[in-house]
Amino acid sequence: MSRLLGRLGGAAAAHPWRTLAVWLVALVAATGLSTAAGGTTHDDYDVPGIPSQEGTAFLEEHFPAMAGAGSRVVVHGDGRVPSDLLATLTDRLTAMPDVSRVAPPRLSADGDTALIEVRYSVPVTDFTGSEAVDAFTEAAAPAGQAGFTVAFGGEVPENVSAPSGTAEVVGIVAALLILIAGLGSLVAAGLPILVALMGLGVGTALVTLLAALTEISTIAPTIATMVGLGVGIDYALFLVSRHVEALRAGLSPREAAAHATATAGSSVLMAGLTVLVSLFGLNLSTLPVYASFAYATFATVGAVMIASITLVPAMLGLAGRRVLPRRERLGLVKPVVRAPRTARWAAWVGERPVRSALVAVVVLLALAAPTLGMRTWPQDAGTQPESKTTRVAYDLVAAEFGPGANGPIVLAMDASLAPGVAARLAAVPGVTAVAPPVTQGQAAVITVEPATGPQDERTTELVRHLRATLPDGVMVTGVVAVFGDISDRLAERLWVVVAFVVALSLLLLTVLFRAPVVALKAAVMNLLSVGAAYGVITAVFQTDAGAALVGLPHGGAVSSWVPILMFTVLFGLSMDYEVFLLSRIREDYLATGDAKGSVIRGLSSTGRVISSAAAIMVAVFVGFALDPDVTVKTTGVGMAAAVLIDATLVRLVLVPATMALLGRANWWLPRWVDRLLPEVRHHDAALIVSRSNESVLINK
Repeated sequence: MSRLLGRLGGAAAAHPWRTLAVWLVALVAATGLSTAAGGTTHDDYDVPGIPSQEGTAFLEEHFPAMAGAGSRVVVHGDGRVPSDLLATLTDRLTAMPDVSRVAPPRLSADGDTALIEVRYSVPVTDFTGSEAVDAFTEAAAPAGQAGFTVAFGGEVPENVSAPSGTAEVVGIVAALLILIAGLGSLVAAGLPILVALMGLGVGTALVTLLAALTEISTIAPTIATMVGLGVGIDYALFLVSRHVEALRAGLSPREAAAHATATAGSSVLMAGLTVLVSLFGLNLSTLPVYASFAYATFATVGAVMIASITLVPAMLGLAGRRVLPRRERLGLVKPVVRAPRTARWAAWVGERPVRSALVAVVVLLALAAPTLGMRTWPQDAGTQPESKTTRVAYDLVAAEFGPGANGPIVLAMDASLAPGVAARLAAVPGVTAVAPPVTQGQAAVITVEPATGPQDERTTELVRHLRATLPDGVMVTGVVAVFGDISDRLAERLWVVVAFVVALSLLLLTVLFRAPVVALKAAVMNLLSVGAAYGVITAVFQTDAGAALVGLPHGGAVSSWVPILMFTVLFGLSMDYEVFLLSRIREDYLATGDAKGSVIRGLSSTGRVISSAAAIMVAVFVGFALDPDVTVKTTGVGMAAAVLIDATLVRLVLVPATMALLGRANWWLPRWVDRLLPEVRHHDAALIVSRSNESVLINK
């Protein structure tokens, strides 16, 4: 494989303008197709098999007016809200598209706040962009003009997502600064970012095209961009760093580009494939929204990976020796072939492997400890920024009507059961209000208001209690019940996803390095780093002090969408650094047979690059932690923490310590396994690069 990649890199470097032209045509064509035939993002929260789905299906068949999305309008002022204003507002809300029912206004005890429940005939996923909120704004204009505060809450307004682009800009600027500091050349620093953006452009267009063929979640493109931007810059950096090494060794730019593509390019290809394989695990969650995350991220990562192994060598060939620092090109300073600090650190860890490994494991377990207390819940308006209308509505409702008014529980049943059920509900502990039954034909709906808010564990317990004690035929549904069922389903499926991703990664690494011990060790270490990242997000998002650090008003449950998504993506990203580091160690070991020395030399030659790549990834993810969407924010914080932990405690301490302890046992392979495994040569003892009509042998 390395020889094929070497020829590919050499050809791209020899014909850079041709390669650039192909990519520009691909970008223009993909963008044009996505504009002409692309679809729009659309959420699908249907989860077959969960208890609340039965109630939803019953309402869709027998009571369509109560089966769609629910929203609310909150009107608040200094004095009592006039009844004529509320009548006008009710009429205007009823006239909005797809509205099936507007409940009579509910006044607070002092009369200064009115709550109007709006029910749609279509699910929340049928709305595109901000069209529903725009309709609310227009309908409620008279109240605003009269000097009242008007805020919108419920499913539809809370489902609106509007990425600002700030995260991408912050990540790119930070990455550029890190690259300039690490490479010492503006040309070399700008090249990885340019390549990543080119691949990201094609990947984004592919996601838009996928949206025309299948449902892609509204936040899936944001998650895909976050991952694609980070890995794209990292992959290009790996290639540029190896290219610079080859230039310093005396190779021409074209030869150096071929050498970098054959060596680092092989690692990039294997690392990228590991990420793609890990993404398949998302499909095992049984939630359509996760499948869309997998499709979008798969397309984006695939595009930036191909851009790295084709576009990077072309641009390196075009840049020539300008990727070297100017003072080095002029001969004013001598090049640093190997980072002396990293070499000293690797030697220090190699001499103290037991102590180093124990310290790293203890720290990782300490970071992971808060995970034992993790609570998960799909995000709601209670954790949104105070500037958002949904948060204003949430706070007003909680203050004026009680926290449970933000998460009513819906009971669907045959109309004959309604009188008896309504009488029993008033005596149920934890229930503060029971609305009169609403009937249509033979179907009835009773809305129950709990004493606690949607994220409170007591509300979830109330849902379970109602299901266990109410008569057969009474179905508990509504947003709170659906969210609780989704959290339970995700908690169950997490272990299936973990087993699948770990097993596939073990198989891939065993085939790649022909070393089952190394593969098993890598899987265990990645599990430790992911566990530590879980602990970090638990400590940050479930405590008031931690939440304040990331711009949230208070602590709450961790978003249910995050753990599975983080695991699959982070397991793949961790393998990036593992593949890059182990490739260099194995190259050295095959050449020298020195098990311990190869670890020290491999780490010293890659430590600086891995640290720079990790710093870039952390910067990109921290940028996304600024996103107002809580799911994106949590994912950004968790991934930044995981990459930081992985690149420091794991790659710089635990990997060299355990490999020094195991020695030659790292590369043990039973003969019968050796016969079964396919031969995948991702590196060679030497690389042949064509130059005109001759061949040049480059020893590594």
